[in-house]
Amino acid sequence: MSRVTFDRSADKALGFVFSWPIRVYFEDTDAAGIVFYANYLKFFERARTEWLRTMDFDSSSGAEKFGGFFVVKSSNVEYHAPASLDDELASLLAVKKLGRASLVLEQTIMRGDQRLTSAQITLCFVDRTHWRVMPLEPTLAARIVAASSMSAT
Repeated sequence: MSRVTFDRSADKALGFVFSWPIRVYFEDTDAAGIVFYANYLKFFERARTEWLRTMDFDSSSGAEKFGGFFVVKSSNVEYHAPASLDDELASLLAVKKLGRASLVLEQTIMRGDQRLTSAQITLCFVDRTHWRVMPLEPTLAARIVAASSMSAT
């Protein structure tokens, strides 16, 4: 099965390090035919999941490899313009801050050059047994730094 890809060559120039294509399906829309506001969080989640997968941290085995997993601590979302059925979107991601046990991401949904939704998402790394905040495993932290072209704080 092939994946739809969109031309996102300008994303890196905008400061984003990862882009994941999204097509709006009927299930994503409300009675007015626009994307239901909560579904943008799903679009952000898909991009985060696929970005982490590029660092060998996938949903099924990441916790075993690295001793923990990421949970969303907070999200601050702003809605700028609506998306509609069949729109081709891009869910973009940039790392804003890497802490000892947390990660702050800037995420946005674009339709072409138009910003539809933007968010700041804070993730915490938690122990897979007790769900307590724990330091990021060093290998994973190094992969995040390398993938985001930033330095750890």
